[in-house]
Amino acid sequence: MSAGYKDYYKTLGVSREATDAEVKKAFRKLARKHHPDVAEDKTGSEAKFKEINEAYEVLGDPEKRKRYDAMGPNWNPQADPGFGGWSGGGAGGDYEFEFGGTGFSDFFERFFGGGGRPRRGSGFGGAYPGQDRTSRGSDIEGDIMVTLVEAMEGSLRTISLRHTDPATGKATTQEVQVRIPAGIGEGQRLKVAGHGSPGAGGGAAGDLFLRVRLAAHPDFRVKGHDLYRDLLVAPWEAVLGATIEVGLLAGKSVQMKIPAGTQSGDQLRLGGYGLPKKGGAGDLYVVVSIQVPEQPSAKERELWEKLRDGSHFNPRV
Repeated sequence: MSAGYKDYYKTLGVSREATDAEVKKAFRKLARKHHPDVAEDKTGSEAKFKEINEAYEVLGDPEKRKRYDAMGPNWNPQADPGFGGWSGGGAGGDYEFEFGGTGFSDFFERFFGGGGRPRRGSGFGGAYPGQDRTSRGSDIEGDIMVTLVEAMEGSLRTISLRHTDPATGKATTQEVQVRIPAGIGEGQRLKVAGHGSPGAGGGAAGDLFLRVRLAAHPDFRVKGHDLYRDLLVAPWEAVLGATIEVGLLAGKSVQMKIPAGTQSGDQLRLGGYGLPKKGGAGDLYVVVSIQVPEQPSAKERELWEKLRDGSHFNPRV
C-alpha cells in the first residue's frame, strides 16, 4: 500500500519515449512470462502480473499516460500537499482510508483510480463537534483488479482496509472478504455493506464500493461477454484447412477446425467459450492471421517458386 511514486516505464522495461506499439509489445511479453496460468512461481508471478497490469493501465491509455508524464520522474509525495489517503465523512471528522489486496497501489488510486475522482461516494457527513445528531457514514469507493479467469470462474478475495481516526490518530486495519461473481464485467461495482466510514451519534456505517477493472490479458480481448484472441495460421493451413488447438483461459484448450480457404482477418466463432452471462455464456472469436516464413530454407524457397510458377491465382484481380 505504499504511496510512493511508481515508475511504470521501468516496470515495463521501456523508455519514456517508447511508442504506443512498443509499450503494448513490452506488456504482452512480460504478461506472458508472469501470467499465473503459466508461471512456475504462482504467488510471486501473481504480484508481478498485477504490477505489469497497473503500469499498462496507465501507459496504455493516452490520457492517463499524458497525466503521468506531466508529473515527471522526480515527483515527490512529501512535496505534494494533495497526496494522501482518501477520506470519508464520519463521526468527529474525515477518516483516511487505504486499501490493500485490490491489485492497485495507492499511487494509482490517488491519481488514476476512477478517472481521477476520489474514492468517496455520495455518503453523509458526520456530526460536527458539539452537535448531537445521528448520521450515516460516507460510502467509500475504490478499484479492484479482476483477472479474466476470476471473471470466468468467480472468486473470493481478501482485501485489507486501513482507516485512521482523525480525532485520535489511531489506525485500524480490517480484512474484508469480497466475493467476485462469475461474469462480472468492466466498470461494475461490488458492494461490501457496512465497511465505509463510521456513522456519527450511533448512525450506521457507510458502504464500500469496489469498481471492477478487468486485468489486461496478453492473448485475450474482451467485448461485453465475448472474448477475442488472435490465431497465427500457416498459408497451407488456410488454403487446405486444418484442425488447430486453440488456447482458452485457465490453461485449457479446445480443438478448432480451420475451413479451407480461410482468409487473414476472418473471425471464427467458438460458441459458449466466452464469459458467463445470464442464461449462458458469451462466445470466443478467433481472429485469423496468416503468417509466412521469414527465412525460408533453400528447399522451402524452391517449393514456393514452383507454386508461384504453377499457380494462376492473382489476389489483385
